[in-house]
Amino acid sequence: MIAPFGSWKSPVTTDLITAGSVNLKELVLDGNDVYWLEQRPSDAGRTVLVRNGHDVTPAPFSVRSRVHEYGGGSYLVADGVAYFVNDKDQQLYRNTTPVTNIPGLRFADMILDRQRIIAVCEDHRAGGEPINSIVAITDKIETLVSGNDFYSSPRVHGDHFAYLTWNHPNMPWDETELWLDGRKIAGGASIFQPEWSPDGVLHFVSDQTGWWNLYRYRAGKIEPLCDMPAEFGAPQWVFGMSTYAFEAPDRIICTFNENGQWRLARLQNGSLEKIETPDTDISQVRADAFLGASPTAPASVIHRGKVLRRSTSVTLDPRYISVGMPIEFAGAHAFYYPPKNDDFAAPPGELPPLIVMCHGGPTSAARNSFDLEIQFWTSRGFAVADMNYGGSTGFGRDYRQRLYGNWGIVDVDDCCHAARHLVKQKLADPNRLIITGGSAGGYTTLCALTFRDVFKAGASYYGISDLETSNDTHKFESRYNYRLVAPWPEGREIYHARSPLHHCDRLNCPVIFFQGLDDKVVLPNQSQMMVAAMKKKGLPVAYLEFTGEGHGFRQAATIQRALEAELYFYSRVFDFPLADAIDPVTIENL
Repeated sequence: MIAPFGSWKSPVTTDLITAGSVNLKELVLDGNDVYWLEQRPSDAGRTVLVRNGHDVTPAPFSVRSRVHEYGGGSYLVADGVAYFVNDKDQQLYRNTTPVTNIPGLRFADMILDRQRIIAVCEDHRAGGEPINSIVAITDKIETLVSGNDFYSSPRVHGDHFAYLTWNHPNMPWDETELWLDGRKIAGGASIFQPEWSPDGVLHFVSDQTGWWNLYRYRAGKIEPLCDMPAEFGAPQWVFGMSTYAFEAPDRIICTFNENGQWRLARLQNGSLEKIETPDTDISQVRADAFLGASPTAPASVIHRGKVLRRSTSVTLDPRYISVGMPIEFAGAHAFYYPPKNDDFAAPPGELPPLIVMCHGGPTSAARNSFDLEIQFWTSRGFAVADMNYGGSTGFGRDYRQRLYGNWGIVDVDDCCHAARHLVKQKLADPNRLIITGGSAGGYTTLCALTFRDVFKAGASYYGISDLETSNDTHKFESRYNYRLVAPWPEGREIYHARSPLHHCDRLNCPVIFFQGLDDKVVLPNQSQMMVAAMKKKGLPVAYLEFTGEGHGFRQAATIQRALEAELYFYSRVFDFPLADAIDPVTIENL
């Protein structure tokens, strides 16, 4: 059937995206049992601990740590006993019995050491910036290590105790220190995931060469295990991450990233042997289990080659699946998804609208894996470029640090280069170029729309509009801008110059904003101020806010409404018919 791009009837509905779909996280092995977390949009975003496909934590418990606000490392299991952090009160529970009961304390990254739990603790009781430490929990809480700004990854082997620590203004992908038995044994680089081998040798990942590679500390010396231009680590936004595990004392199962795509391998005696798998997005490696996804298969819990759980029960016909293709242009990277729906073709000569997607962080990455939300767009006739702009991970430290001092410039330029590249290839309509992103990706979106003239519309999900006020955020990211932009307050003029809010006179295209009212990372006033400025200028603008949503939408109704509203917005802006009945969105000044 012939129909304009954007108006194709698609089987990928918002009901399909949220019904039966979950977000899989935090994989843990306990003997032959496999545990994982399922964050369920259909259950108001509640996160459930699951063992071998059966729920462990009953309602109303929701397993989620809020240390560093982003959490992770929110449970541990030992000999069939589960300990977890409950989202509502941030206290630690054994099955459903409280282990701690001290309001204002938060816990994460727990391990069991004989009769005590060792955990990262974040103390909010005094007000102001919280205090982080590593504690031991029995019938009381004893501080083991304190004095630095941040801690993670406590690891015990017999009487030996290792952990990571870092201080402002560093983020964990800038510089961390590895401590063992009270002394620093490694630093000056980003160190990630210390682990003890079964025979008691401490291993870790470091990017001291410019790439996150594997090392071990033996006989007082640091030894490289596999020196290569690939990433065996990832940015530690959350606790409990794992890119390698021990199959035997001298044999490691690991995942590594080459040019934005993850691969599985076995490392032994300096020899890296790739393990064949269709998965291009691999995380939570636990020797014979991991989370994996491919360009045509959703994220899944995989144990000994068997899929235990998929993140969605949806099986999409290949006739509607657009497969992401790595592209490189002007020194930057992206995954390009062409429009794909075998039921439709566009009128002769018509080029598709292009959505350039900007990931958050900005120190994060787009991954080449099946994503129903991307398929939502491509199956309706949109092309998508999922960006890995300068600053993204997976391409080495130098690429990651391209953004330092240049946030709002390098990322924006790379997104513009991507759009121009695809226009030049006649894969996108130059008059229907769209940019969208959430959080830091929302900032990139607003900068591109304000300071460049490439894009014709955009969508900001809880994006930053005023860099000056974005410094008023939680402790973990409170000095992040010092490297990305400039030291504060010395660099006030730079912050002002790169804040879209202060330059709305340069913005001349429609934008839709989405905001959770409980967001503690990017406060709601960041969106609200921008919307008010656009209304005053007379620019087309829409604003949707959601009660009960924080940083990142979790509830099914919110996810559905946001996607449909964004599609409705583009249909009005670019004047194409919709194949579905969608509740209208109020668009001011259109």
